Amino acid sequence: MTRTKLELEFIFRASPKILYQFWTTPSCLIRWFCDEVDINDGVYSFVWDGFPELASLVEDVEEERIRFKWEDAPSEEEYLEIRMTKSPVTAETILEITDFCDDNEVAEQKLLWESQIKMLRQETGG
Repeated sequence: MTRTKLELEFIFRASPKILYQFWTTPSCLIRWFCDEVDINDGVYSFVWDGFPELASLVEDVEEERIRFKWEDAPSEEEYLEIRMTKSPVTAETILEITDFCDDNEVAEQKLLWESQIKMLRQETGG
């Protein structure tokens, strides 16, 4: 199966500082992203429906960029990256997500992210 790189962009009223907390803090992550999360030495254990998935935090630039590497990723080149930038024109935060999925799951993966981002907006007021 061929893998596809997804690049998604969302506009938020919430600041990069707030969004950063919602990507890196367990108490915030469980409010919108996963059922449970545990962080140990830079390894995040995300749990959905009782099944854990491990991801190493490989890049962390506070309030700018976070990159995770999934332990069970099919390729070494795959990652989950979140970038946060402030628009100089509108002062809104641009949230860019890079993720990977199978070719036949692109539409489903986009819907999943849209659903997750909707919950993130509700939690951040953004």
